[in-house]
Amino acid sequence: MAHRWISALKTSKPQEVMGQRIAEPRPTPWAAVWVMVYLGLPVMALGMCVDGLVQLFTGHCTGFWCWF
Repeated sequence: MAHRWISALKTSKPQEVMGQRIAEPRPTPWAAVWVMVYLGLPVMALGMCVDGLVQLFTGHCTGFWCWF
């Protein structure tokens, strides 16, 4: 299994089509946006739910919004 990961991380030579080099795929700003949407928002929502439950049961606000 580790061999598969190592081979996936190796970079290959750029391909050429009709003498032109094809650019390698790279992370874009939109990739960062989608990472935040699919990873950041669920983690934040889960944290807000936990903070709300702690406040409900203990009466102490533990959320980030309590500092303001």
